[in-house]
Amino acid sequence: MTEIEKTHSAHWGVFRARYDGERLRVRPHPGDPDPSPVLDNIPAAVAHPARVTAPAVRRGWWERGPGRDPARGRDGYLTVSWDAVLDRLAEETHRVRSTYGDAAVYGGSYGWASAGRFHHAQGQLHRFLAATGGYTRSVNTYSGGAAEVILPQVLGAFDSVSRNAVTWDAVAAHTDTVLAFGGMALKNSAIAAGGVSRHVERGAMRAARDRGAVFVLVSPLRPDLPEEVDATWLPIRPGTDVALMLALMHTVAAENRHDADFLDTHCDGWEQLREYLFAAPVKDAEWAAEITGIDASAIRELAWRIAYGRTLVTVAQSLQRAEHGEQPVWGATALAAVLGQIGLPGGGFNYGLGSLGHYGRLRNAVPVPAFSRIPNPVSSFIPVARVADMLLHPGETYDYNGAEHTYPHVRLAWWAGGNPFHHHQDLRRLRRAVAELDTFVVHDPMWTATARHADVVLPSTTTLERDDMGATSADPLLVAMKQLVPPRGEARDDYDVYAALAHRLGHGETFTEGRSAHDWLVHMYDRTRKALADRGLDAPDFDEFWERGELELPQRPDDGGVLGRFRSDPVAHPLPTPSGRIQVGSAPIAGYGYADHPGHPAWLEPTEAPDERHPFWLVSNQPATRLHSQLDFGAHSAGSKRSGREVVRIHPDDAAGLGIADGDVVRLYNDRGACLASARVTDDIRAGVLQLPTGAWWDPRPDPERPDAGDDALCVHGNPNALTRDRGSSRLAQGCTGQLCAVAVEPFRHEPPEVTAHTPPRIG
Repeated sequence: MTEIEKTHSAHWGVFRARYDGERLRVRPHPGDPDPSPVLDNIPAAVAHPARVTAPAVRRGWWERGPGRDPARGRDGYLTVSWDAVLDRLAEETHRVRSTYGDAAVYGGSYGWASAGRFHHAQGQLHRFLAATGGYTRSVNTYSGGAAEVILPQVLGAFDSVSRNAVTWDAVAAHTDTVLAFGGMALKNSAIAAGGVSRHVERGAMRAARDRGAVFVLVSPLRPDLPEEVDATWLPIRPGTDVALMLALMHTVAAENRHDADFLDTHCDGWEQLREYLFAAPVKDAEWAAEITGIDASAIRELAWRIAYGRTLVTVAQSLQRAEHGEQPVWGATALAAVLGQIGLPGGGFNYGLGSLGHYGRLRNAVPVPAFSRIPNPVSSFIPVARVADMLLHPGETYDYNGAEHTYPHVRLAWWAGGNPFHHHQDLRRLRRAVAELDTFVVHDPMWTATARHADVVLPSTTTLERDDMGATSADPLLVAMKQLVPPRGEARDDYDVYAALAHRLGHGETFTEGRSAHDWLVHMYDRTRKALADRGLDAPDFDEFWERGELELPQRPDDGGVLGRFRSDPVAHPLPTPSGRIQVGSAPIAGYGYADHPGHPAWLEPTEAPDERHPFWLVSNQPATRLHSQLDFGAHSAGSKRSGREVVRIHPDDAAGLGIADGDVVRLYNDRGACLASARVTDDIRAGVLQLPTGAWWDPRPDPERPDAGDDALCVHGNPNALTRDRGSSRLAQGCTGQLCAVAVEPFRHEPPEVTAHTPPRIG
């Protein structure tokens, strides 16, 4: 057959592809200067054995009906017809709502799924649930839950002061010192929701370095900045960054190198913070050296450097995915304020720069296509990472952002576009939580660990099997995501499934508004076309745009955003904080009375840390070879594993002391669980620290070292969330704390089991 190259997009890059009926060939967009190798994962999605090819129902649920069932995740499946499963789902949805109320339905759908703006799993599911009655929703994200709560209280609206604060162009042109807490790893900035057409981060950092800028990496992991920037590496003890920030502030202030005028005219709460810095124990360099493991002389030298020239303080998203994760975000904000740099081109503070591909970019001057929402008539919500708490403790109260809330009693959970049995913490606890449901519904193209815990598994098309549009407000390329391959088996678009269910529930017109999927694409595109026409710019109709395959959108100039305007005139352009200024201290937060979150940045001891039984910090960061767990079986992801198992990094001194050689299968464990991984011995990691990325599909088995611990005590594939702690960051934000936990490691003394994470469950 004739191969026609078509445009398409993924969260990790725009690409072009050809399909000959058997093989999909993918190449990066020709305009991308530094394309992501994660594109190599895409061809495996076409026909991998892990595909869900027909509607499947868990045998126990289909035969016995809804209700609490510990067999979830252990039961076999039956294939059924689409009509049969949709009829049963409509009946179950009606039963739950009429018996327990609309808040008894939880719209999970947390995940990245497709880069398409119409076939957006979360938007589709939430529109369906809102149209048919309402649902309990989640707020914030696993990626940035702590920051998303603290930043609006102390600096401004989250997107405005993170995504729209400092551009990579400004870093390349103006920055003298980049102080990167947690680094700016290129594996992270390769990813952007909605896609990215040009990966510019490596080039911008290289340009800054060539101009003479100095990069300082504060991280236990050396690869958290690219080699070409020749960074000064400060291998800090995990979780102690805020102690270093406080010592830098103390040293700068003690030597009168702080910007007193800026603190007086643009900030609120400095006196309270200053009192804390100089109160016993004084937060000086010697105090911080004991906590961080960084020499006091290095801390004083760093304080001298950042007080001169243009300094940019960045905080990686990873730092706030930990207990007290709000503190490093607030501490870095305060440090930049003490230096008087906030609002300067290439200076000040930027949360998340280098953590995602849409940070540090210019903003589009016209809106991009978006699927319209329907207001949710139910007010019930939870912080997103508290889903297991909700299922295990309905009716109990919890604190969040200054108020007390109650967990609803959810009976029906509906999930699409995500894999919580990858990204949630303490997966054995999540399995116990899911067992409490009456019904668990999952839309998925693949037999992920989440699909294998569902009562109903509906086979979704992949992004490769449907038309869509890729776009984001921080990338100038609007992409026609053209269908590349036919749907696999009986897979259907989520939109068609929800439309059929909505009609069964009597709300079909509300959900579809009488539009087909193609009609929606035309309707959504028209918003962008009109905005272009209003500016007198090239505004092709939909058919012409689709034929071209992409459309360049205009972008706004780099004017410094809300922080630049605030710096130039804090009276005319106040921040949306209680004082209208930068809150380096906060009376409202102090008034909440949270012992785990005082009214100023502070060093708080972790409640879990390495000890004699579990002597290592485990860093569970984002993988370099995939987006979370997406396409874990793809060529690039699989190529990074050893014998199909994930790789854990360990320092040579630690490995020698434990008798571990490079390539050995090791067992990581704590009281929550255990997992196997292949050891990689390297000096790119601080001693006393292990690093195991997230994303390996959970593959639970009995643990031969703990035979009484149950049939899910050991993940043989290497998912660190078999070990991590399911606890909120603080009573303020209740964010995810999956970045750090305490573990032990040892050589695995048994025959390593075969990894079967990508093998479908029993069906029939």
